Formats: sequence, structure tokens, C-alpha cells
Amino acid sequence: MGKDSNIDPKLCLLCRGARYLCGKAYCPIITRTRLWSKAIEMRSSTELLGSSPPSVFVGRIGYPYVYIGPLTPPISGDTSIYDLPEQWSSLPLEDIIDMRMSLILGRTRVMVRDIENRFVSSIHEVVLSLKPVDIEMHLEKPPKGFNLSEFEPPIGPRAPLKEFRVVGSGASSRVIEKFYSDADAKASIAIVELYRSNTPVTVIQRLLSVGALGRKENRRLVPTRWSITAVDDTISKFLIENRIKYYQEIDKIYVFVRSIHKNLFVSILIPGEWSFEWMEAWFPRSTWNMYGDTVVIEGDYELYTANRRDYAAIGGCYYAARLATAEYLERIGRKATAVVLREIYPGFDIPIGVWFVREQLREMYRDKPFVVETIREALNILDRYSVVGSRTWAEKSYIIRKMLKERRIDQFISSR
Repeated sequence: MGKDSNIDPKLCLLCRGARYLCGKAYCPIITRTRLWSKAIEMRSSTELLGSSPPSVFVGRIGYPYVYIGPLTPPISGDTSIYDLPEQWSSLPLEDIIDMRMSLILGRTRVMVRDIENRFVSSIHEVVLSLKPVDIEMHLEKPPKGFNLSEFEPPIGPRAPLKEFRVVGSGASSRVIEKFYSDADAKASIAIVELYRSNTPVTVIQRLLSVGALGRKENRRLVPTRWSITAVDDTISKFLIENRIKYYQEIDKIYVFVRSIHKNLFVSILIPGEWSFEWMEAWFPRSTWNMYGDTVVIEGDYELYTANRRDYAAIGGCYYAARLATAEYLERIGRKATAVVLREIYPGFDIPIGVWFVREQLREMYRDKPFVVETIREALNILDRYSVVGSRTWAEKSYIIRKMLKERRIDQFISSR
């Protein structure tokens, strides 16, 4: 988010941060101004009192000795939305970045298995709460910098933590307390049961990351980015293996479409056994293709004949997309072969975390799909919205190519 020298100042005068005439998914001027004001506000402060959403960050550098600490904005009150991506799907990116950059991280280094020390116990006190908790942080020096990641939501300035104290009381749930106290329940069981009790995925990810779940001898701190993927993977795997694979197939082809923040999401659900494919097309001047001159398409897949055991080559977004897709199929009580696509256009040039995929797909699956009889009709719908085009997507998709080769979808292709 440096100086945007290629943006015509006349566009800024006409837009004033409201119409995104520069082609970006957020306003660089508003975002930069907010970040600068926060930096000035905190540049000499080493003491902080605020309401943690609650939120915590566990790093991965230096594993098994990792940085961990609470996150809080320098305000008191209801800050729960600051760390609840489930409520972010329709918010402007500037507002999300603003909230997240307001979160100050006070951190200290801890061995991942040392979860019974006093500091980690205080962290548990914060994370077990379902509502904001007032905390005091005394930092060794004024916080600075910020962190942007493809896994975690953005995080604001950080500094070494001298002292940390919980000064307010939280409010947990009975099921959270149950699995926190249960030293015999496996983490995977706790994750699924918490999910089935309507505990938000974000809350479960936090609990896992601070070593609050699992058998006593196995509990440890889990870097935040790992815990995010682990929870998405565990829940979606449970839904697929224990529910979806036993349902009847959908009887027609469903096509879902969502366009937001310079991103296009399309899901094509085809009658058949459970299989899943996630593909991304990054355009030049988008986050992970900033300096390229052609569209880069990557993806990964899993077939119904084998459970996925290796880590998806495309990364954490794969598991976030799989969870959202599995949730939809569970909701309608059907199984399908799912091909889910994402196009990322120029202007979406800031990493904000895999929550973006999960929550945008969840929102997409709440809308009514196009319902068609043939693959040709589905591809025609794709062509209405896609810049890449159905021909390229069909060539890149392992599942669609495999179906065509095996003539599995002949019955869904209209005669021409």
C-alpha cells in the first residue's frame, strides 16, 4: 500500500473514496490515511487499556518457540466484530482493514508445549470468552508496523509485551467450558462438537491455536495460520465423510455466482459422487500476480475414491472453499461433484486472509442458484460472468476433463 503514482488525481477528485474509479477493491487514500493516523496515535504509547474482541495471535517463526499475545484496539466496548469474519462478508474492505489495523499485538515468546504457565493461562481466560474482555497491556516500546497475510486477517502494530492483565470478566459457553476441561477428548472431536453446537468457526480456530482443546498430553500452541486451516479441514472432512457421501445426488446442475471486491466466485455442482475442485485465476496487478503480464491459474482437487491426506497445493483457501461447499450440501441433504472457481482481478492487491473465501462462498450459497439440465447450459452461464471464459476453465479443470474423458457427463450434454 505504498504511493499509488499510476492513479490519475482527477479520478480521486471525482471518486472521493466512494466509487473505486481507480479500479482497486479499496480506496488507497482512505486506507493509508487511517493507517497513518493510527501510527501517530500509538507512536509514543506503551500502556494500553482496551476491550479484546477477544483475539489472539500465535506466530510460526522459530517453532517450537513462537510469539503469542493478545490483540486489542485502544478502545473499550463491544469490539466483537473486530475478530469475527462471519460478519464481514458485505463490509467495505476499507472498514475491515481499518478495524484490523486498530488491533495492537503485545507479544512474548513461549515454547508451544508450555501451556500451563501463568501468561498462557491469562490468554486462555481471554479466548474462552464469547464477548469482549477488558485487558491491560504494558509494552516494552511503542508498537509499530503491521502484518498482511494470505492466511490470517490483517493485524495492526506490535511490540514486545512487558506485562498483561485481564481486568474484565468474560462470558463463555457451556460447551466451550466442557471441552476446555475435558482432558481426554481428542481435538478433532472437540472441534466437530463445538461446530455442531453453533460455535463460530473463528472461535474454534482461536481455541485450537492457544492449546485449549484436545487430550492433555497433546495440547500445545498452534500457529494461527495452521489452526485456521486445521479447523476448516476437520469440519469439512467430518461433513463429507459422515454425512454428505451418504446422501442422494442432486438431480440437476446448480450454478452459483457471486461478484464482490474485484473477485468472481462460481460454483458448479454436478450430479454425482462427492468430488471437489478449487481453482483460482489471478490476473496481472492482483495480489499474487502483481508483476506478471498474463493470467495465472492454479488449483487442486480430491476425488470420491480417496480421502485427501496431503496438503492442498493451492493452500488454505482450498479448505475454506471446501467447508463452505460442504455446509451447503449438508444443508440441502444432497451430494454432488463440486467445481468451484475464483477470478481475482486487477485492483484486488492486498492479502486479507482465507476468511474472505470462506465467508464469500457462504454468502454465495445463501443465494438461489441457476438450475440447468446440461453442462453446456452451465458453461454458458459461466461465460456470462467469467473473464477467463468457460473454454479455458474446462481445459484447466481436472474433474471436468476427467468426466468428459469417461463420458460421465454425456447425459448432461445437450445434442447440438
